[in-house]
Amino acid sequence: MTYGQSVLLGALQGLGEFLPISSSAHLTLAPWIFRFEDPGLTFDVALHVGTLAAIAAAFGARWWTILSGAARAPRGEDGRKLAALALATVPGALAGLVFEKKAEAAFRDPRIVAASLIVFALIMEACDRLGAKAREWPRGGFATALAVGAAQALAIVPGVSRAGATMSAGLALGLTRDSAAELSFLMAGPIIAGAALLKLRHLSGADFTGPFVCGIAVSAATGWVAVSGLLRWINRWGMRPYVIYRVLLGASVLALYWAR
Repeated sequence: MTYGQSVLLGALQGLGEFLPISSSAHLTLAPWIFRFEDPGLTFDVALHVGTLAAIAAAFGARWWTILSGAARAPRGEDGRKLAALALATVPGALAGLVFEKKAEAAFRDPRIVAASLIVFALIMEACDRLGAKAREWPRGGFATALAVGAAQALAIVPGVSRAGATMSAGLALGLTRDSAAELSFLMAGPIIAGAALLKLRHLSGADFTGPFVCGIAVSAATGWVAVSGLLRWINRWGMRPYVIYRVLLGASVLALYWAR
């Protein structure tokens, strides 16, 4: 693993984890496009730690408000929010534990990744165009949280996008764009933390190399930029820029595959 590869993959993870463009697709495609070896589990941990730092920086205060409010009044508004977020985390966590290794092995073919990018881009566009955009996520209750959580589980397939799946589900259920984005980011914290903790146990001191640390820093910095940017831009531009990007990327990958 070189520093250049570390910077590239860290940036792809940080941006792709929080923008609806699929970090797993980009991390799968980058070594194939640029012809270098996939760095594997060790670097995957670094990227998760970086994005966890980004979401903590962006939403730590929001999480503290919910947690402290739920502790004071478990049956109050913050208590209901916390329960809804906990419920929303369950489908994705179960899918990750049961299917992650199988999905990663089965869906790493560039053609499948490209097709997922394009097909789910069209789903994102439809949800954004047709959604009512009329309510905030806490008003949706447990049913909305569970439905968005089920959508999050689909992101185990490279090319779907955790952010894209959760925001699209929220929009389809009538949430406003900024509320769908907020729910997506709040749900990201427990999922990313769980993934990082599960993989950290496999590390030793020898794994903490320069590229490893560099990947964490780049992933954290670009992740924070992605979160901040999406929250500012989502109401102005909606999903359209990401839909266009996904279709162009998917088409380019298919063209490159057949050219090779």
